[in-house]
Amino acid sequence: MSMAYRQNPTEDWGNLPHHVVLQVFQHLSLVDRARASSVCRRWNEVFHIPDLWRRFEFELNQPATSYLKSTHPELIQQIIKKHAQHLQYVSFKVDSCTESAEAACDILSQLVNCTIKTLGLISTARPSFMNVAKSHFVSALTVVFVNSKSLSSIKIDDTPVDDPSLKVLVANNSDTLKLLKMSSCPHVSPAGILCVADQCHGLRELALNYYLLSDELLLALSTEKHVLLEHLRIDVVSENPGQTQFHSIKKSSWDALVQHSPKVSIVMYFFLCEEEFDPFFREETPVTHLYFGRAVSKEMLGRIGLNCPRLVELVVCANGLQPLDDELIRIADRCKNLTAIGLGECEVTCSGFVEFVRRCGGRLSQLSIMEEVLIPDSKYSVEQIHYEVSKHLGRMWFPDMMPTW
Repeated sequence: MSMAYRQNPTEDWGNLPHHVVLQVFQHLSLVDRARASSVCRRWNEVFHIPDLWRRFEFELNQPATSYLKSTHPELIQQIIKKHAQHLQYVSFKVDSCTESAEAACDILSQLVNCTIKTLGLISTARPSFMNVAKSHFVSALTVVFVNSKSLSSIKIDDTPVDDPSLKVLVANNSDTLKLLKMSSCPHVSPAGILCVADQCHGLRELALNYYLLSDELLLALSTEKHVLLEHLRIDVVSENPGQTQFHSIKKSSWDALVQHSPKVSIVMYFFLCEEEFDPFFREETPVTHLYFGRAVSKEMLGRIGLNCPRLVELVVCANGLQPLDDELIRIADRCKNLTAIGLGECEVTCSGFVEFVRRCGGRLSQLSIMEEVLIPDSKYSVEQIHYEVSKHLGRMWFPDMMPTW
């Protein structure tokens, strides 16, 4: 330790270069930043450097119902007054209370001098933005859409965004928008999302609910003037279990998308009853990642083996009490890109599982199977299976164990 530091450590801390203090401040919460800014004049200068305020997360929680920290209202007003024009990467994290979501909308309404590039609205529990008056939410969001004019990334899942507000987004940010995540937005129609695809030719990532997916949308994303799509996430959710009718997408539309964007990842999350799967995977579908949050039938898994040749990852949370040996072996044979699989409440014989792994070989980088899934047979016991599976994978493997606590 230097003699100068021992004699006057406070002076040394106060003379740290701006870029060093800035790095420290960027890792502090807003409250800690404010406290640190009062240490000395130099640190206070860093507190007001525009670079420090380009990325910020507003945390809005009600103390009576949430244990999470909340950004103090006085500090929020200070940010809006002094640093709003510097904000570029902004997110709002709110708890389940409507009051928190309304407070977020109030702040959005004041961001009239911003050039925001990324915007995220995040509900940490229930989708509280859905409880805000639609007119209040849309009015607040429109302020950002109109004034930013350089938005590239927007995450507005579980919000009352609607078609007119998307038109405002497109009118002001069509040249810059690259990512749009808007799953569970019931006020948006297929025509609304089609407007985005038609005008935002730089869109690379899109997340939406299946009811918004259409042949027209896929064709719009496949035009020559549109950039290559990199990621398409589709949530297939039944709002009225057992009563929802799902439409089909033409194979030619899927083919057009993959021909235009051959490396696109197409991710589908299913939360359906078994009887609602009928329209899916009857023809070849270029899905790459499949996640089933509820029980899925043997028939559906059989279709996947026949019609999903681009499949990379498959997760099945539940199935009936019939072994899935034949379905898994078909998937191993037909889905040559498969590298990850997870099975929950299913049944597979030990012999069938070993054969599945043998056919996939070392390309399986992730293999998550609960021990309860494996059914001992005349050839292998559960205790023996890890050796055979490890041999075919080329690495040590054991089935997952159910916690006992």
